[in-house]
Amino acid sequence: MLHFPACTSCCRSHHKHTCQVFRCQVSRQRPRADGPGRSYRSWPLWLANELERYQHVMQRNWRPSKLEMNLHRFWCTYARMWRFLVEQRGVQQLAEVKRQYLLDYVDQRLGAGYAVSGVTADMRYFQSFLHFLQEEAYSVPHSLLRIPPLKQPDSLPRYLTDEQVKSLLGEIERSVREASLPSRRRLALLDRVAFYLLWQTGMRVGEVEELRLEDLDFPQKRLSVRDGKGRKDRTVYLTQTAVRVLQAYLGVRGEGSSDHVFLYRHASPSKDLIRSRLKTIGKRVGIKVYPHRLRHTCATQLLNAGCRVTSIQRFLGHKKLNTTMIYARAHDQNVADDYFAAMQKVEQRLEIVPTQEKNNENVKVQSVSCTSEQRTKLLEFADQLAQPELCKDERLSIATQLLMLFGVVQEQIPPEEDTWSSHSLFSLSNVPLTSVASPANST
Repeated sequence: MLHFPACTSCCRSHHKHTCQVFRCQVSRQRPRADGPGRSYRSWPLWLANELERYQHVMQRNWRPSKLEMNLHRFWCTYARMWRFLVEQRGVQQLAEVKRQYLLDYVDQRLGAGYAVSGVTADMRYFQSFLHFLQEEAYSVPHSLLRIPPLKQPDSLPRYLTDEQVKSLLGEIERSVREASLPSRRRLALLDRVAFYLLWQTGMRVGEVEELRLEDLDFPQKRLSVRDGKGRKDRTVYLTQTAVRVLQAYLGVRGEGSSDHVFLYRHASPSKDLIRSRLKTIGKRVGIKVYPHRLRHTCATQLLNAGCRVTSIQRFLGHKKLNTTMIYARAHDQNVADDYFAAMQKVEQRLEIVPTQEKNNENVKVQSVSCTSEQRTKLLEFADQLAQPELCKDERLSIATQLLMLFGVVQEQIPPEEDTWSSHSLFSLSNVPLTSVASPANST
């Protein structure tokens, strides 16, 4: 971030006109970065004029609640890049910007330890501004527009485990129970409902902060997200637990100067209130948690619970399905189950681990030879078991007769009827297959 000592105070008092920061920088002489004894250069005035025009174009797509943040990001990003070009490369006109200068900027930022994603974003902003200048009849070298983006690490979203979610919920509930003063209880209930909305609905923290009373629909167990990312509305659904904690908070919310669901000191919460309080809760239980990590947790848990990925896409407000599919790569329980089942067979085949023996502690069977009469009876029982209209009691009766037919000794009473039935089938597995052949084939 750039710092302008001489103009910081005047610009802070006029935050709605954030471009004044850049204009203050443009209007005064500043030393070059290569030393105090060098010549001084002024920043080009055309640059401030065009950036201000471009800001007004981009501002049309910004949410009103994010206006201040986007203004700050816009001017800091462009001031950072153009400061490098003007002060370190002596650029005064657009035609003087060379491809190598931009590559030098990238190398400098990466060398200073900045993230690839941040440097890529800087270049994306810069090229977007170049396209705007091109539409305004400026001559823009094509080589500046063809710089490929940096290859970013294909990282997976970070989510919380079930145990971590339980630990956080336990800490939040403890704070609610132990809150002695009304003000502390109100904040504890605010923490709880914010946690549930971030975790169970997957809402972004900005969407939670901007939630209004009129957006809640308790009878239908849902709420509306207004003017979300990309200026889109969507509907998210509430569990009965989420409805309960919301109603508990609204009971102590009190009156405020706005109709925001969340109030802090009778006004809408500041930008980082929910984020900072959530971070504090996580520190108390030793878990790193932030709002977007709860969003990742929501998507991962829904996917592993069998929710369709297209439903998760609409639920989270993703524009592209590929964005939602990232969570399938993060942790797909079905893939994990298939892997462990297959690898267990591989290890058993290679005798890395012993083959798991079947549990037959409840019933012991005696291996007996099968006579012709027993084979006939067995075939009759098989025909009866094949009838689909047999009830459970009739099947258990047939199983009992099978046990008696083959002389099975039952030493313990099975704990459940289903267990007894499975032991009956297990006892048949001890009869040689050649003994179960039909009388015609046995001769």
